[in-house]
Amino acid sequence: MGKYFGTDGFRGEANVNLTVEHAYKVGRFLGWYYGREHKAQVVIGKDTRRSSYMFEYSLVAGLTASGADVYLLHVTTTPSVSYVVRTEGFDCGIMISASHNPFYDNGIKVINGSGSKLEASVEEQIEDYIDGRMQEIPLATREQIGRTVDFSAGRNRYIGYLISLPTRSFKTMRVGLDCSNGSASSIAKSVFDALGARTYVIHNDPDGTNINDGCGSTHIEALQAFVKEKGLDVGFAYDGDADRCLAVDEHGNVVDGDLILYICGKYLKEIGQLKDDMIVTTVMSNIGLYKACDRIGLKYQKTQVGDKYVFENMMENGYRLGGEQSGHIIFSKHATTGDGILTSLKIMEVLLEKKTTLGTLASEVTIYPQLLKNLRVTDKKAVLEHPDVIKAIREVEDELKDDGRILVRESGTEPLLRVMVEATSHELCDRYVTKVIQTMERVM
Repeated sequence: MGKYFGTDGFRGEANVNLTVEHAYKVGRFLGWYYGREHKAQVVIGKDTRRSSYMFEYSLVAGLTASGADVYLLHVTTTPSVSYVVRTEGFDCGIMISASHNPFYDNGIKVINGSGSKLEASVEEQIEDYIDGRMQEIPLATREQIGRTVDFSAGRNRYIGYLISLPTRSFKTMRVGLDCSNGSASSIAKSVFDALGARTYVIHNDPDGTNINDGCGSTHIEALQAFVKEKGLDVGFAYDGDADRCLAVDEHGNVVDGDLILYICGKYLKEIGQLKDDMIVTTVMSNIGLYKACDRIGLKYQKTQVGDKYVFENMMENGYRLGGEQSGHIIFSKHATTGDGILTSLKIMEVLLEKKTTLGTLASEVTIYPQLLKNLRVTDKKAVLEHPDVIKAIREVEDELKDDGRILVRESGTEPLLRVMVEATSHELCDRYVTKVIQTMERVM
């Protein structure tokens, strides 16, 4: 973790701890860094929040002042920026978005030339430049000053790519989409319509301040009600920049990232397209997922929390499917990031090929009740290493045995310890989380 860049870019409240000056300096550095041996070409996308335009203009000013040519995708999704970068030969891409956060937050996600998240070593150099710890970057002059190009065609090519992936028509399916008043609003419906689905859309009218407001993957109850009201076959909810997807089955039940990994992983295993029969999860995936995988011989690996770490594991080992409970799902054959719309298309493929419903497929997994609580501390290490805390955690592990688990970890961005318990009932979860939290409070 850096001073400004976390696991998902430089994020903060617009004009509070993420300012136009920050954006300008990020642009200045990237234009110089990628333009040392040739004229840099950078592509930018943004979500629908009001401040995204402000940050877009600031980044463009910094990039062109350093001599880079900038190509604007306008309102689009994070995975579309990744796709355009790696297929069109750009030096890097920038997505202006704070994902699932409220509208007053924003973020700058930098994507390298391979379509993956920017290397931490380069982020450190950007931070040094922002804080004045490196020499000033020269300004481009005369014909070396960069230009700005409308590149909405790049977004259209991404839409065409998505439409090309399914091998079956969706004409028999009634599909609900919750676009979160965000980036998916400009793409998702057109993809499903082109594939023949009868598409029903909610939260598809962004106004700059309603992104993620009571809608999308973080407020999926709206889609649950919509699917039941309209009698739809399936529903998909995206987050603000559409790199996440959660689903709703025909009964209105939530199908989260763990269930999506199981459903798609089992299908890919059956058709021989899953290397080593392996999926990649994080330590936060539900124990119910692992028990279901064990029953069918579906193997799994666990990484620390963050789709960045899932992707690194997948690339290192050549695995085809990985993701998080939150709905960041990576299909490495098709994408280098989580892609919510792509994920919904892959779920549709399974439904159509298996000729069954999402509820039937998800019913094979029994999700264990899960409770997560945070405790603010001044010294995370001291609390975690205290003998009484270690003892309390071991006692919970002994009592749970194979019918649950406890996970205690440090927050990577805040002075918090996170205590998560999965057990056979909500009451047990609450009892064991409370036991460990109270022990921590006593030793602080």
